[in-house]
Amino acid sequence: MKGVFIVLEGPDGSGTSTQSKLLADALVLEGKDVLLTCEPTDGTIGTFIRSALQSGEMPNDALQLLFTADRSWHLENIVLPALREDKTVISDRYILSTILYGSALGIDTVWLESINSNFIAPDIQIIALPPFDVCFQRVKKRATADIMEQDSIMKKVHRRYVDYSNTHSELAVIDTSGDKTESLKKILQIVKQTCYK
Repeated sequence: MKGVFIVLEGPDGSGTSTQSKLLADALVLEGKDVLLTCEPTDGTIGTFIRSALQSGEMPNDALQLLFTADRSWHLENIVLPALREDKTVISDRYILSTILYGSALGIDTVWLESINSNFIAPDIQIIALPPFDVCFQRVKKRATADIMEQDSIMKKVHRRYVDYSNTHSELAVIDTSGDKTESLKKILQIVKQTCYK
C-alpha cells in the first residue's frame, strides 16, 4: 500500500470530527488526494450501531463486537482500496476507541485488543484531548445524547484517554480546547512532519 492512513482519536466532545474535517480540507488545499471517513461508518453495521447507541439496549460486549465488525467492513470496502490508490485516508476514530470506550464499560482490555489485533495500524494516530470540563460542556450542547455520553461514562473514558496518552509517549496529543484553527495548525504540522517528509 502506498497511501497515508491518519487517525484522529479522543473522548466525546474532544473535537475529533471537527479536526478531521479541517485537516482533510487543509490537505486538499495542499494538493493531497484525501478521503475523509469515520467510525462507526455509514454502512449497514455502522448504521445499526448508531441506533443501538441511542436505544441503549445492546449488551456492552456485543456492542464492541459490532464496532469491530464495522471496522472490518470499513477497512475492506473503504480504507484499503483508497490506500492502494495512494490516497490520504483520514479516519475519525479507529481501534483505540473500541479499546478505551470498551474498557470504560467494564470489558476486558486484553479481549478487546485481541479482537482488533489483525487490523492495520495507522501511519499516525493523533489524540485530541481537552480537559474533561471542556468535553463535558460541548457534549451537553448537543441536541441528543447516546449511552456513551452519560456523565459517569464520559469521565471514565476521558480518564482512559489521559492514562493512555501518559503511557504512550510516541503518540501526538493535542489540547483542542482552544481555537479550532490553532488546534488544526498543530495537527497539520505533526502530520506533515510524520507522513510527508
